[in-house]
Amino acid sequence: MPRNLDMVALRSFVAVADAGGVTRASGFLNLTQSAVSMQIKRLEEMLGVELLDRSGRQVSLTAAGEQLLGYARRMLALNDEVMGRLTRDPHDGEIVLGVPHDIVYPVIPQVLQHFARNYPKMKVTLISSFTRVLKAQFGRGECDIILTTEDGVDPAGETLAELPLIWVGAPGGTAWRQRPLRLAYEHNCIFRQSVQSALDVAGIPWQMAVESDSTRTIEASVSADLAVHTVLAGSEPPYVEKVTHGGALPELKRMKVNLYVAQPVHSPTVTELAGLIRRSYAARAGKPALVGQAI
Repeated sequence: MPRNLDMVALRSFVAVADAGGVTRASGFLNLTQSAVSMQIKRLEEMLGVELLDRSGRQVSLTAAGEQLLGYARRMLALNDEVMGRLTRDPHDGEIVLGVPHDIVYPVIPQVLQHFARNYPKMKVTLISSFTRVLKAQFGRGECDIILTTEDGVDPAGETLAELPLIWVGAPGGTAWRQRPLRLAYEHNCIFRQSVQSALDVAGIPWQMAVESDSTRTIEASVSADLAVHTVLAGSEPPYVEKVTHGGALPELKRMKVNLYVAQPVHSPTVTELAGLIRRSYAARAGKPALVGQAI
C-alpha cells in the first residue's frame, strides 16, 4: 500500500529551508521549535534520509533535502490552490504588524482602515512597541511586517521616510526653559541617548526627570509641563506641542523610518499591506510610490 507524505511536515520543512533555521520557521508557522523539529524528524524517518545538515552553526539542506524541496513546494502549492478554491476566501488569515509607539499616528490607522475595506476577512494584529523589541520579534519570525525608527537601515529593510527629531512640551509650557533641563523618556526609547549627547555637546545640563515603560506616562508628564520629550516631526501626540525654543535647545538629528517584510511571505496580502504602507508614506512626502509597490 502506498505511503502518504505528511503535508504539515512538508510545510515545516519548506519553512525551515526558506527561513534558514528552525527558530525563525517556528515563528512563521506559529509552532514551537520542538514541534517543528519533531515534524522534520518524522519526515526524515518516513523517507529514510537526512534532510538537514545539523553539523554546523547554521542548519543547511543535505543533497536529499535539496531534492525534496522542489517536490515539496509543488505539492504545497497544489494543496493550497485546492483548499483556496474549494473551501474559503484566499484572502483569509492573519498578519502581524509591529510599529513603534511614536509612529502609529498618523499613518497606521488610515492604512488599517483602507486594508480592512479591501480585505475584510484578513485579521491584522497590531503590536506597538519599541524598535529594539520589534526587531527582536521580527528576527524570531513573530512579525510579518515591522516599521522601525533608526539611524541607519539593515540590508533587509528599506527606508520610507527620513524625519527630524523635534522637542515637544506642554502647550504654552516653560519646562524647556529650566536648567537643568528636565527630560521624560521610556526606558527603551531609541532616541534618548542621542538627545542626551546633543545636550552635552551644547553644554546644557539635563536630568532624567521621568522614566517609565509606559508611553502614556511620558505623554501625561510632558503635557503637565513636568519635562520635555522628543518625537519625530509630524507624530506629536495629543496635548503636547512642538517647542519653539529659538535656539535655546540644540537641533536634533534626522531619523529613518524603515520597513521590514519577513521572507518568505506567507500570504500575498502581506505584500499588499506592505505596499499600502509604502504608498501612504510616499503620499505624505509628496512622492509617487514606486511602480509595482502600491496596492
